[in-house]
Amino acid sequence: MIEQWPSPAKLNLFLYITGRREDGYHNLQTLFQFLDYGDTLTITADSSGELKLLTPVAGVPDEQNLIVRAALLLREKAAARGTLPANAGASLAVDKRLPMGGGLGGGSSNAATVLVALNHQWQTGFSFEELAALGLSLGADVPVFVQGFAAYAEGVGEKLTPVSPAEKWYLVMHPGVSVATPVVFNDPLLTRDTPYRQINELLEADFRNDCEAVVRKRFREVEQLVSWLLEYAPSRLTGTGACVFAEFDTESAARQVLELAPKELQGFVARGANVSPLHRILSEHSS
Repeated sequence: MIEQWPSPAKLNLFLYITGRREDGYHNLQTLFQFLDYGDTLTITADSSGELKLLTPVAGVPDEQNLIVRAALLLREKAAARGTLPANAGASLAVDKRLPMGGGLGGGSSNAATVLVALNHQWQTGFSFEELAALGLSLGADVPVFVQGFAAYAEGVGEKLTPVSPAEKWYLVMHPGVSVATPVVFNDPLLTRDTPYRQINELLEADFRNDCEAVVRKRFREVEQLVSWLLEYAPSRLTGTGACVFAEFDTESAARQVLELAPKELQGFVARGANVSPLHRILSEHSS
């Protein structure tokens, strides 16, 4: 049984906001690609009938933790469908490497990994499409992590079309601040009227992130980081931040810039991945 499960980061290679919806959310056009880097979850199914989080987060009740919420949701839906094993339980632990509020999708990735892993371990029989639909109730980015392929996304990020962008090397830097997504999407200066374009046109144009101007204005640390990175390579914000990434053709070029980074900045180098590491390990053990 697989117990160690990857929970990879994602980048938004571009992100455009084309309008505000009646429900208060925004319509997006974005391009997701995974990184061969992220958190690791240890998930062990058992017959205790209990869900035990072995790595609680200070100040966050377990029932509000996305890892626990994902496990509870799958158990509830599988029980209703009659595919839940008797006394199904599990212990869950996470080795965190992805920063909270960084725009790398760490929490959503954790939730997706739990859904995929427990579906496999409990043999509840949900398809990836069904798991993605469940995951949407946990967060707009959960479906892309569940589906496991690089994707062009519309809607709030849940309408996915597989794509295969170049798998470049990326230097990802964190400026030491956390950016709450609602702060960005509620900012009156946020660009919300970027014209809708077809996917082919988007892929051929220079990539941008409509959230970047607001985040750079609100967070001096992000502004300084973007300005510094742009000296070395094309760089931009991922998601609503706070992480900023620069793209390179080789690993050595990315690592050379990382070595030049000011000591107060944290960063890592990773390869872009069009197939999620989560799905790679699943397919290796299923073949």
